Amino acid sequence: MVSTEVIVTTYNNPKALHFALLGIAGQSTQDFRVCVADDGSGLETENVVTYWQQRWGQQRFRHIWHADKGFAKNEILNKAIATSSADYLIFIDGDCVASPGYVQRHLDLRQPGQFVSGSLIRMPIEVNELLNDELITSKTIFSLDWLKTHGCIDRLGSWLKTAVLPLALADFLERISPVKKVWNGCNSGGWRSDLLKVNGFDESMKYGAEDVELGVRLNNAGIVGRHNRYTAPLLHIEHSRGYADPEIAANNKRYMKSMRRSGKAWTPVGIVKSNASAASKG
Repeated sequence: MVSTEVIVTTYNNPKALHFALLGIAGQSTQDFRVCVADDGSGLETENVVTYWQQRWGQQRFRHIWHADKGFAKNEILNKAIATSSADYLIFIDGDCVASPGYVQRHLDLRQPGQFVSGSLIRMPIEVNELLNDELITSKTIFSLDWLKTHGCIDRLGSWLKTAVLPLALADFLERISPVKKVWNGCNSGGWRSDLLKVNGFDESMKYGAEDVELGVRLNNAGIVGRHNRYTAPLLHIEHSRGYADPEIAANNKRYMKSMRRSGKAWTPVGIVKSNASAASKG
């Protein structure tokens, strides 16, 4: 039987992390484990982790952490991948709230040689003050009326992401969508063996397309993407991004494009730090 782990990344946003884990607790299927991949958060996040560890238990929930060294999301994600015992990994950011069918949809779409990539619905920052446990556990926050009322539906694309269409039609639109099938770090899933095949995330990359680059290398390895844009709603809790640097993001995008042209699948600065392995895989 295929085992699954949901990996939740976080950095010093304990309130959002609690809401993210509350959304995961409300999934229609509970046949998965949970890992919080913590990029150096402090005591407040530790308190949230302790609460959920007690709620889910050691067998269901784990927390991996490294000291704060600036934006090092790819590094903590690689640690999560390397230490996971699951066959299939679903990745979600700790500032996102998953709708009840989110995990099940990922599981329904998993296929050999394929990764699944979704999107999200961005909530205005003003909504943050309204968020509470009841809003999520009652599923009110996922209703079309609530999302419209609070400015979360601003165009056709965001309306489609609410899973308002019948599954068969939404599934068809996902298949024909012209949007590139890239790895979106906030909402993607793949086989652990495939991620190990390309040596995980490139740890030299900071914020800005650092997740998309993984998808490029997966494609280079013959592992194709599949959308779940319109069938698994995911709500994003807005926040500041003090770590964002436009110059780094621009450099990352140029590097990503060069990797696409190169056809290389293996990164030498991933899970395995080995120049010999890099040469043999490159």
